[in-house]
Amino acid sequence: MSSTPNASGSAGNQRNSDQEKPLLLPTTKGFSARDEIARVFFRGGSSFDAWLTACTAQVAQVLLTLPYSFAQMGMVQGILFQLVYGLLGCWSCYMTTSLYADYVRILDRQNSRRDDHIIQWYEVLGGLLGEGWKMAGLVYNCILLLCTATIQLIACGSTVWYINDSFEKRTWTYIFGAGCFLTIFVPTARNYRLWAFVGIFMTTYTAWFMTISAVIHGKVESVEHSGAKSSVQYFTGGTNILYAFGGHAVTLEIMDAMHKPKSFKIVYLCAVLYIFTLTIPSAASVYWRFGDAMLHNPNALAVFPRTRFRDAAVVLMLAHQFIEFGVLALPIFVMWEKLLGVHHSKKHYIVKSLSRIPIVLVIWFIAIMIPFFGPINSVVGALLSSVAVYILPCVAFMYARQAPESRKGALEQPPCWLLRSWVPMYCINLGSVLWVAIVGVGFGGWASVSNLMEKISSFGFFARCYQCNSTRH
Repeated sequence: MSSTPNASGSAGNQRNSDQEKPLLLPTTKGFSARDEIARVFFRGGSSFDAWLTACTAQVAQVLLTLPYSFAQMGMVQGILFQLVYGLLGCWSCYMTTSLYADYVRILDRQNSRRDDHIIQWYEVLGGLLGEGWKMAGLVYNCILLLCTATIQLIACGSTVWYINDSFEKRTWTYIFGAGCFLTIFVPTARNYRLWAFVGIFMTTYTAWFMTISAVIHGKVESVEHSGAKSSVQYFTGGTNILYAFGGHAVTLEIMDAMHKPKSFKIVYLCAVLYIFTLTIPSAASVYWRFGDAMLHNPNALAVFPRTRFRDAAVVLMLAHQFIEFGVLALPIFVMWEKLLGVHHSKKHYIVKSLSRIPIVLVIWFIAIMIPFFGPINSVVGALLSSVAVYILPCVAFMYARQAPESRKGALEQPPCWLLRSWVPMYCINLGSVLWVAIVGVGFGGWASVSNLMEKISSFGFFARCYQCNSTRH
């Protein structure tokens, strides 16, 4: 997996979408209806396309677990942690885009950038900082994305059970796992234009269904809002929120699919601000209505009575989870293609697609083995997302900018709201790293692993139907 692939010809900073050949639908010479459909629905590269994909990758099943986190932490703490981790996620994205810009400039100077190569985070780290950093980025991002895609599959089996409990959750996971093989045929993040648009619409409906339904029906009888009852609960909820706003390590894949990657930091900020309008009202209102009952329901849809509106929310969330599975698995597919040496194969699209099958099989197996919806989110957030998404970009940025000449030659200079000074940037980076390392990795890791081990002890591996003994609606 080379960090600077060789190719003849040059490529500028602004890539032309017509030059990217591996498409979801094949093109033909001259105008055709098929080519026009492919261009409109599957060849996105604008800032709006990037916003859609960023929103889709940012929130899906996590939306259903946030009321559970509020019950673990309390209302005020839950809202504050969302705001803190949302802003920290935007800052780490800013660090990532800055390093990406420097790396692309190196490739352009060497005349070694090619349009059919998807640049990934580990390659940026390797190209700027060396092999050790490259390996750290590769390992953490690969495992994080593998676990996050697995969680989407677990969530599918858990969510569909609430409208059809004739099958156990494990059986539903088998079914949706088979369907996930379809994602191997989507070449790049740019080809998710239609699916990302549909996905964010689906989650928007689900979020506002939960909010409006909770407000209209009011608090349930004898509801209690105890807040955090133990340190384990408190820090488990916090790491779930950390995971929710981690960007899920697909930043560069989305950036690299854009016509103007430089604007992605603003795109990502807009995506997080929009996600706030979904996550804060829905989590707060559901917790307000059901209170401590959410401690026993990591999936918020479990507490709503069955109606046609709730069933619609379940179906739409299922579709979004399926789409997000593909978005999150895509970077792993690309890493695997590079390892096998087929990433640049244009003439053998089917071979390239079929090479991705082992990745889906691994994810499918893990989802069946550890089907603990909710608790596993916190473990992934504490041990993987915290390092890969928050800590590593900030530390890499400080290391890359340690020499005066590197700061002077950086494409991204400190913004005006930091008085064009590097000192505040280093202070924010250091503060972010210390907060996430202590609260997220330290306390959060201890709490989330303790919680997960309790679930494994109670249910065992390969549980047939995790938390299926609760009230069925």
